[in-house]
Parts: sequence; C-alpha cells; structure tokens
Amino acid sequence: MKIYKTNEIKNIALLGSKGSGKTTLAESMIYECGVIKRRGSVDAGNTVSDYFPVEKEYGYSVFSTVFNAEFNGKKLNIIDCPGADDFIGNAYTALGVCDMGLILVDAQYGVEVGTQNIFRTTKKLKKPVIFALNQMDGEKADFDNTMEQLRETFGSKVVEIQYPLESGPGFHSMIDVLLMKKYEWGPDGGTPTISDIPEDQMEKALELNHKLREAAAENDESLMEKFFDDQPLTEDDLRLGIRKGLVNGDIYPVVVLSAAKDMGVRRLMEFLGNVCPFVNEMPAPETINGVSVKPDAAGPLSVFFFKTSVEPHIGEVSYFKVMSGTLKAGADLDNVSRGGKERLQQIFTVCGQLRTPIEAMEAGDIGAAVKLKDVRTGNTLNEKGCDYQFNFIKYPAPKYTRAIRPVTEADAEKLAGILTRMHEEDPTWVVEQSKELKQTLIKGQGEFHLRTLKWRIENNEKLPVIFEEQKIPYRETITKAARADYRHKKQSGGSGQFGEVHLIIEPYTEGMPEPESYKFGNQEYRLNVRDKQEIPLDWGGKLVVYNCIVGGAIDARFIPAIIKGLMDRMEQGPLTGSYARDVRVMIYDGKMHPVDSNEISFRLAGRNAFSQAFREANPKILEPVYDVEVMTPSDSMGDVMSDLQGRRGIIMGMESDHGLEKINAKVPLKEMASYSTSLSSITGGRSGFTMDFASFELVPGDVQEKLLKEYAATQKED
Repeated sequence: MKIYKTNEIKNIALLGSKGSGKTTLAESMIYECGVIKRRGSVDAGNTVSDYFPVEKEYGYSVFSTVFNAEFNGKKLNIIDCPGADDFIGNAYTALGVCDMGLILVDAQYGVEVGTQNIFRTTKKLKKPVIFALNQMDGEKADFDNTMEQLRETFGSKVVEIQYPLESGPGFHSMIDVLLMKKYEWGPDGGTPTISDIPEDQMEKALELNHKLREAAAENDESLMEKFFDDQPLTEDDLRLGIRKGLVNGDIYPVVVLSAAKDMGVRRLMEFLGNVCPFVNEMPAPETINGVSVKPDAAGPLSVFFFKTSVEPHIGEVSYFKVMSGTLKAGADLDNVSRGGKERLQQIFTVCGQLRTPIEAMEAGDIGAAVKLKDVRTGNTLNEKGCDYQFNFIKYPAPKYTRAIRPVTEADAEKLAGILTRMHEEDPTWVVEQSKELKQTLIKGQGEFHLRTLKWRIENNEKLPVIFEEQKIPYRETITKAARADYRHKKQSGGSGQFGEVHLIIEPYTEGMPEPESYKFGNQEYRLNVRDKQEIPLDWGGKLVVYNCIVGGAIDARFIPAIIKGLMDRMEQGPLTGSYARDVRVMIYDGKMHPVDSNEISFRLAGRNAFSQAFREANPKILEPVYDVEVMTPSDSMGDVMSDLQGRRGIIMGMESDHGLEKINAKVPLKEMASYSTSLSSITGGRSGFTMDFASFELVPGDVQEKLLKEYAATQKED
C-alpha cells in the first residue's frame, strides 16, 4: 500500500442509531474501493466489520471497526461504531482520534434519540458533522419528513447536497445540487448514470443550489464577495466553503443513499474525499500539559494507542494514531504512560479483520500493531527525547451496574484478570472492588453492554459467572442528641481488661456552635472542651470528636483508642452495617484502672457506648439519590413519568429539546437497578437517559423498617 502524506489523510467516525445501516455502508465503501470482490451482509454474518463471535451471535455491532478506503488518491480512515446506546463508548473513542463524524439517519424513522445522543457527543467534542440519509429505498422512507425533522432538531445549518426524486421502494435516482447533475442507478446499484437535471426538477435544484452557495459563502470572505456580486461560485469554491463551514461547525451537509443497494455510496466517497477536512486542517490536539501538537510528519515521533482488542487466532491487536512524526516498522519507542520500551516490529493498515503490512505511516494516519509487550489503551509511545503524552478521550459515566462472581469461588483470581483485560478492550466496562459492599461490581452503559461481557467470559474464556444486583451503599446518621455510658470489664486470670466511657452524641452540621451543655431527663451535663478532632470520612461526611474529660477520669493516652472504637462503628453502623456519617461525639467522663486499663479496653468501651447512644439518637438510614435526565418522544412522556414516579422518583421539571421531551427527576439508586431495560421496553428503544449522583437522602419509614428487618435476619444467620 502507498504511504500517504498527512495532507492526503482523512479520519472519519461512522455513527448512527442501531439499525441505521453503518456496517452495510462500510461494506459497500470497501467494495467500491476494490478491497473486497463481493459484499457481505449483516444477515449472513459475513461482513468485514462484524467479525467477532459475540457480534455474530447477537447479530449487531459490539465493537468499533477500523477500516480504510483508498479513493481518488486519498486515504479515508473510517471507524465504524456500534449504534446501540449501550456501546456509545466506541463513539467517544472514534471521535477522539477522528476529525469528523458521518451520522447515518434511517430515512424510515427520521431523527431518533440515538441520533440526538450522538450529535450531542460530536458537539461536545467539537467535531464536524455530515448527515447521510440511508435506506432511502425502505418501505417507510420519507425524505421530506426526515429533512423537516433534521431542521427542527439541528437548526438552519442543515443544508441539502442531494435530494431523491422518489423516496421508498422506488428510489433509484437523485439530484446533486452541488454538481447540478442527476444520478440514476439500475436495480443492483453500483456505478450510476450521470446526466443533466430534468427540466421539471430544474427550478427546485436551482433554489437548493442557491441556498448551498449562500451557506458555503458565509464561511469565507472572498466567497461572500463573489456571492453578493452575483459572480458564479465554482465547484471548488463550494467545496472550500463547505469545508471551512464544517471545521467551524457552521454547516451540516445532507446526502442520500441506499447502502444495501450500493446507490449513492460512490458519490458519498467522492464528497468525503473532496469536502471533508484533512487531518492538518483541524485544531491540533493537546497533550496532558496543554501543548498543541500539530500532525507534522517531520516532527518528533509520538504515537497514541486508542483501542485494544483480542481477536480470534491472532491475540492482542493494538490500534494507534500517529500524532506526530513518521512511524516506521521496527521503531523502538518509549512508553511514557507506563515506562519501559516497546519495539513495533510490524505495523499494519487495517480494514476490519484484514491487515496489510506497511513500511511507514505519517502523522495523522491510523494503523495497528500486534502482540506488543506492555501497551494498554490510552498509552502514548514516543521516540527518545519527546515527552508528549495524550489523554483526550473522556468516556461517559456508567448507567447500569451488576455484581459479578464466578460460580466456583476458586476462580475469583482468574475472573479478576479477565475483567482487567476486558476493561482494556472497552474502557466503558468499569470494574470496582467494593470494600464497602463486599462485591465485585461491573458497570456499563446498559443491560446489553453487560450481557455482552458475560457472554464473552462464559463462551470465550469458558468461565461460568453469576450476575447479581449490587448492594446499595446506604449511610446511617442520627437526628437528635443522646447519651450513653459503657463499662468494659473482663477478668480471666492475670491482668484483666477495664475501661469505662461516658459520651454524648448529636448530628453534625458545618458551622454549628461549639458544645456547652446538654440536658437528658432531669440532669444537665456541662462540658469543658479540652481538645477537638475533625475526621473527614472517605465515604463522605465527618466524625467530630471532643475530649471533655476533666479531673483525669480517663488518661489522655487512651483517647486515640476510644476514637478507634468510634471509627469501628462509623465503618459498620449499628443499624444495617452501612457507613455512618455526620456525627459529633463529646467524651465527657469515664473510669480507668491502674493495672487493667489498656487500649483494647477503651476501644471496646468507646465502640459499645457509641452503639448504645446511636440507637437512642433517633437514627435514620440515608440512601443515594441520583439526578436522572430522560430524553423521550412526546408520545411516551406520560408512561415514562409514571414509571419514574413508581420508582419513588420526584419529577423536578420538563422541557422540550429539539423535538424530544426532557424529563429531570431525582430517583433513589435502589430503584434504578434495571431502569435501562425498562425504559427501552416502555418506549420501544426510542429513549435514552443519563444519571449522576446527587445526594444522600432519608429513606421513607417503611423502607427503613424493611432494611432493619433484613439486616437483623442476616445477623441471626451469621
């Protein structure tokens, strides 16, 4: 393969909702380039993209696929991303290393929630967008309605490049208003017949061409002068204006096609090659130190690894982008992320499961290496003397969590290694060893996301595993002041154990006045503060301890032991064994023995006095509550709101957002365990949601009573 120059390379993320036809389009594109002699199909399971066993099992894309198309002297590196929202992390990866997004829209269903989610991601990452209306030959395809939805959702920046003469099964021709030509295909698609625009279409074509020229001219002063002087804009002028508009995010071109019938695919590739920005025309990425690194083939060599996969019969394949310099096969590089050196003995250009060795790759190009020694996703490798390090791919927060364990406990260590490797392949699979919950948690974007993980562990690794609901990280606190004392006394021959602690506890809030006196029953307790310790808790909140001992009732050297006893109970609350938080403790009296008192005695006395006082202080259980934002079509809004309220959710507000309804609610984490599955069922997969931790809130009385009974039952079993 030819070694392409930086100004001949374009990197494009192929995006769209599930079922919009991305894999089919990828197949048609590489067919048009002559990479394959025959197009595969998703139904037959023989496409270049979806080649992993799990993808063939489920019949949809799970991983992004890197492929390239050499067309008209240019190299288009394209990353085909899964459409299901559960696998949105692939889109973040692809857009991180690509310069623009090609968003497929199913002309039968128009703008879907997935379309909007992906578009928001491109805007967040400041990437140009082209819309391709696919499946124009579908039974329900409606070009005019889809265009109306695009304009309503994404505004006046949406500009038609092409329009079909007929939508639906009769689609076989279109008008290209950039070239001002008619394209027509036979029943099998392929190479079109190009002719002049028919007389009955000329008025419409000229009107759209005028809008296109105006949109293109707005992005360049010289073109604007030409436009206002009624001077003709050439095809090159239009391409220049569109390209500048794409880079600035000021224009969203729209093309039409049928990927399944290979109608419009060749013209799409021409458009991408002529109009999309080259890698050196986009803003330069920055290192973790804020240094802009332009894709300069003559610059210092720096390579960023953005994806790792374990492929059948090959092993580990590491995908990279050459950020700067020229990478040659056999290069010895320093891994600045992990330390150590790495030799890239061979480098490959990639087309799905097809890999072709190449001698060198210039800045901006995308390729792969196999069986590297110690390279992980997100690592940067540099030549000696270069200190670039990149970390520009930020993934969305998980939305679905399950606890995972092996069927056989002896396989726990093996499972841990597998999960670590799986996370390397897909960073949106997040693994957490929860000390608090005593569970291994696996977090992802949805049920299908985690089901895919389970399938791969059980089928590829031959390790049976069990998914369980995660335990909820409740918190315990108190709502009023209480007093208790406890004497620990033990005598078993020789020196014994003795410690007595008197203390008062109350709820802690920031800025509250220092303690002075308390009244319990008919007795008043006046305090003389000698010392204060504020202990920030790892799980949130504080424990504040006051030493108010007078007259040497307890020696100062035993105070740390008492505090350890308090922390024992803060780490395992008296109600449910959950972490406790926001408690203020005043140690005001006690007794000690000149021989039998020691640290363990006062630790136990402090722990038990605290437990007694805690139970008398009107204790409450707090639960984690999340801010949930749901995007749904208006016809499903009532059902979605009812479902949220049935989950103890509180609706905080509603608003329309580009043709969809946005519902904001606060919902307890306990009720969100299977929400992604339920929401998909309620709305037919047309809705999406995000969730972020908001706060800990008191659980309702009936829920607290249930939790206390459940915990008491487990204690009896133990």
